[in-house]
Amino acid sequence: MPEAYIVAALRTAGGRRGGRLAGWHPVDLAAQVLDALIERTGIDPALVEDVIMGCVSQVGEQASNVARNAVLASRLPESVPATAVDRQCGSSQQALHFAAQAVMSGTMDIVIAAGVESMTRVPMGTPSALAAKSGLGTSVSPVMQARYAGVEFSQFTGAEMLARNYALEKTQLDAFALLSHRKALAATRDGRFAGEIVPVVVRPADGSAPGEIHAIDEGIRHDATSESIAGVKLIQEGGRLTAASASQICDGASGLLVVNERGLKTLGLQPLARVHHMTVLGHDPVIMLEAPIPATLHALRRAGMKIDDIDLFEVNEAFASVPLAWLQATGADPARLNVNGGAIALGHPLGASGTRLMATLVHALGQRGKRYGLQTMCEGGGLANVTIVERL
Repeated sequence: MPEAYIVAALRTAGGRRGGRLAGWHPVDLAAQVLDALIERTGIDPALVEDVIMGCVSQVGEQASNVARNAVLASRLPESVPATAVDRQCGSSQQALHFAAQAVMSGTMDIVIAAGVESMTRVPMGTPSALAAKSGLGTSVSPVMQARYAGVEFSQFTGAEMLARNYALEKTQLDAFALLSHRKALAATRDGRFAGEIVPVVVRPADGSAPGEIHAIDEGIRHDATSESIAGVKLIQEGGRLTAASASQICDGASGLLVVNERGLKTLGLQPLARVHHMTVLGHDPVIMLEAPIPATLHALRRAGMKIDDIDLFEVNEAFASVPLAWLQATGADPARLNVNGGAIALGHPLGASGTRLMATLVHALGQRGKRYGLQTMCEGGGLANVTIVERL
């Protein structure tokens, strides 16, 4: 069976809600990444056979197949098809899996996996909020309600359940949050993100002429301290998590160019990494955010690997309780986890986070001369994707 290779991995720097990317229509922002993949590899854009793009809130400016609209806003020709994927926070990680499966099957040779989310222009929860306002009902059906009687499906409740079940105290969660900012700050200062970031021009909300370049993650708190993080208000009364120990609302886009051996020969490119294994797993939808743990263990078994075989891990920091519980359950080396910081500092642009994490992971493996990387993330509904890659 053919292999799947990643030959380019790029992302925008994250933008805070209402910040430096707020002036970008999400379609145009995604198109910037598509164009950058073409420009940096120098390939003929007409050779791209599909674009698979993750996006969670597919409504408003992100509606009507945001992937196809991004193609039409890019340098890619009209002949390039595209489709949008929603596996909640794992949407663009699933886009990578679909792209890899396509080239491994031999039905396609050259595919772009990407993601986009403007959480400024299309706020989180907009589809459900609009449906409720219009009297269109809820996505939780009567049969679901009967099966999970009295249950509120909430990521915030799930995050607190995870903290309690794994005996994670607020001081531990706060300390992890501070470390995320410090690692992200060090990576920025050392230029470790330079190869993965697509610089884009800031478009001021007041309509004034653009000029500044956005190339540094806006969410990193350069002045974060233990005291400042500890002082943030709890999300839930009696809980342990705060906005400081949760991922930041973020605008962003990201993308990967995925090919097989025939694609490599056609394009004349060298791969950054090979997709070694892919897993997706369902788990308890009530605690919801615990799924990366069984999914990781399942992936390692299927791949015939042990946790210590993996050199670097990217576990999405939706809440600090997620990677901390994951570390505890898997026995992974904390020094190998999110070495350049995570979503607590860099932001979590929902549908763009999957390919954002992979871009960071692939570049980090190259910079450190390491071989294997594993990426996983919690997803709404109690789901988790796991991807293991081998640097080449």
